[in-house]
Amino acid sequence: MKQIVRAAGLVVAAFLSVGANGNWNTNVVETDRGYEIGNPDADVHLIEFVSYTCPHCADFTIQGEAPLQLAYIGPGKMKFEVRSFIRNDVDLAATMLVQCGDNSKFLQNHTMFMTKQSAWLGEARKASDAQLAQWLNGSASGRQSMASALGFYKMMETRGYGRPELDKCLSDQALADRLSSNTQKDMTDFGVRGTPSFVVNGALLENVHGWQPLEQHLNTLY
Repeated sequence: MKQIVRAAGLVVAAFLSVGANGNWNTNVVETDRGYEIGNPDADVHLIEFVSYTCPHCADFTIQGEAPLQLAYIGPGKMKFEVRSFIRNDVDLAATMLVQCGDNSKFLQNHTMFMTKQSAWLGEARKASDAQLAQWLNGSASGRQSMASALGFYKMMETRGYGRPELDKCLSDQALADRLSSNTQKDMTDFGVRGTPSFVVNGALLENVHGWQPLEQHLNTLY
C-alpha cells in the first residue's frame, strides 16, 4: 500500500511499507555506513549521500524516492543505500533519531524528517546564540535540548517512540562518533563534497545532485 504525505502543497509518495510479495522496498538492512533497501543481488547499487539539513536533499525525497521505489527498487532491479553525510550537529541529532530502533522503522523515519524539514529547519534558523551554545557542544544533553526545541521528540512520538528510547539513542556517543567517521571515509573513498550526491556501482556521478539528472543517468542503464 502506498502512503501519501502532503507537504508544502505537494503530494509525496512515502516509502512503501506494507510487505506485499515481491516488493523489495520492504527489505531493509543496515550496512557499515548506512541502510540498504532492495534486492541484495540487484546488478545496480545506488548510494545516496544525504544531509537532513540540506533543502536539496528534501527536494530529492519529494521528487525522486517514489519513482525509485516503484520503477527500480520494488521490482528488484536496484539496491538503494542511504548514507548520512554529517555537516553539523543538527544533522547528527536528526540522523541518530532517524536510525533509532529496528531497521524496519528507518524508511518512514527518514521520509518524515525530510518531508517536515522546512518546519523544523526554520525553527533551527531562529535559534539564539545561547541556544546554539547549548546545542552545539557535542554532548548528549545538547542533542536532547535541540531535539526538544525543534520538535523532534513530538515527531518521533507519532511513530510510536517513547522519550526514554529517544534519549537513549541521542546518548549513544559511539554511534555519534561512527557517523562522523563514516562521513570522512565517504569523502575520502568517493570524493563526496556536497549533498545530495550519488554513487552508482562504485563511481561518483559528477554534477548529479537531484532527481532529474539522476533519472537521466538511470535511463542509460536500463
